[in-house]
Amino acid sequence: MTSILTSSVLGALRIAADEQQKQLLALLRQMVEIESPSEDRAACSRCVAFVAEECGKAGARVRVHRRKSSGGMLEARFGPVRRGQKPLLLLGHLDTVWPMGTLGVMPFRITEERVAGPGVLDMKAGVAMAIVALQILTEKQMLDRQVILLLSCDEETGSRDSRAMIERIASACSAVFVLEPAQGLSGAYKTARKGVGSYTVRVEGIAAHSGVDFEKGHSAVLELARQIPILSEFTELDRGITVNAGTVSGGTRSNVIAAEAEAEVDVRIARKADAARIDRRFRSLRAVDKACKLTVSGGINRPPMERTRATAALFRHATTLAAGLGFTLEEASTGGGSDGNFTSALGVPTLDGMGAVGEAAHARHESLLLAHLAPRTALLAAMIASLPLKN
Repeated sequence: MTSILTSSVLGALRIAADEQQKQLLALLRQMVEIESPSEDRAACSRCVAFVAEECGKAGARVRVHRRKSSGGMLEARFGPVRRGQKPLLLLGHLDTVWPMGTLGVMPFRITEERVAGPGVLDMKAGVAMAIVALQILTEKQMLDRQVILLLSCDEETGSRDSRAMIERIASACSAVFVLEPAQGLSGAYKTARKGVGSYTVRVEGIAAHSGVDFEKGHSAVLELARQIPILSEFTELDRGITVNAGTVSGGTRSNVIAAEAEAEVDVRIARKADAARIDRRFRSLRAVDKACKLTVSGGINRPPMERTRATAALFRHATTLAAGLGFTLEEASTGGGSDGNFTSALGVPTLDGMGAVGEAAHARHESLLLAHLAPRTALLAAMIASLPLKN
């Protein structure tokens, strides 16, 4: 894949992105100030409605899909529909990890070097960048293909409500650009992500008075304590497999032998081939104390995004365009998951981390670097404009 954009065209895109930065920041402020925690359907719906209106103003054909368990999904289609040509998918989400009222202690603010606020980096900036990039291409009559902007409201909670639609739309697309933030302050694009799993290990024991009938009790807490070292051995760092018992609970009082206990376990895998093997190991867990009952639920809910030849080709193309725009683009893999995991697993070429550059997503000091905003918007526009039309 080689760039079809001349240096003068790339220069024009960069100038346009610089000129549109004030508009982009105003759009971003409005989005951030419409708080949208995943668990608040009404709040997410308000954010969806606002972004839908902005996409309509930019010339998109907009459809809002209502959902039972989330704030809905926004499907905005830009550009002409051409026979025999697959669209390009820009994928993102509008939900955040921040509860309602966070703006009171963590307001949207712009300083000389940074933009901060709840969800500003993860990932409302990426959405704003996409809308502005598509506006620039439309104004310059450079949008020669159909581009679908698909935004969900449950990514932060596992995408259970949106996954089917994401996979259905992505399967009909030529490529997927994920608008999640870039990796680290160097702003690397992501060509690989680990798969994500969540397991719950539950133990049912036999309660008894710890002073009067100690020998009649069978502690669920003790049994779970025996199991955690066993499942921790499932970690294989050389294969990119990590297993972490992140939360543990059980028991009622110190003088009662615990009847119940459970652990929530996070699993990350780098290779799709390891999913079934890890699952078998969890299902093979057996109680050491036979008077206790052990059950395992859960599984791998996001397949890994493995680095494929097609994704590598997209990244090489991006590095060429970035060089033409005056900066160097790096590549990275990450242990975190995104909706790009789903599209990559379908075999659709997927490039991730195409949003803002910053740090501290999900933390109180979440922010993006202002200096990278216009260049990365120009790069996104260039990637959209120069993706080959043939499929």
